[in-house]
Amino acid sequence: MCGSQLTPSGHVDTQWWNSAGCGSGSFNPNTKQVKQLTGYPIGTQVSACASTWPPAGWTITNTYYSGGCRYSAVPSFDPNTWTLRRTS
Repeated sequence: MCGSQLTPSGHVDTQWWNSAGCGSGSFNPNTKQVKQLTGYPIGTQVSACASTWPPAGWTITNTYYSGGCRYSAVPSFDPNTWTLRRTS
């Protein structure tokens, strides 16, 4: 989905990239892949981009850098990815 669209409730962003289909002529990340987290059992761990907050019941357990989660045009190696764990 295009990065300008809001990530639906209960979902997280899992990857960002540039796509002409989302209307950008530059190399800014403008497209994202999302994953629905509803229904996973307690204890499940997933990786998610730090571009949206985790849904209720999910806790951030680790932060790190991932090239697939570069959602800003400004290059940085700051942590941009979370490991999330379902806690409730």
